[in-house]
Amino acid sequence: MSKLMNDVKAAVKAAGIVKSPVGVHTLRHSFATHLYQAGVDIRTIQELLGHQKLETTMIYVHLLGGAAVRSPLDRQLATPVIRRALVES
Repeated sequence: MSKLMNDVKAAVKAAGIVKSPVGVHTLRHSFATHLYQAGVDIRTIQELLGHQKLETTMIYVHLLGGAAVRSPLDRQLATPVIRRALVES
């Protein structure tokens, strides 16, 4: 097993992530999805991932067949009381 895979498995274990299997490919999907959620243009993400077809990138960031996933933290930050509490702390 490569050092990268060993490092990923160690990080997954240390983070307490129970999803299985988690590997480098999972990180690639997460990277693309987080870029999209941060407002990066889908064509830029396509180029970063090296995809020939835009449809492949859209599958990667889970745009085909449903809405983009929103982080629970983002939903909480949308609540003024929680956002104010976090900013003031």
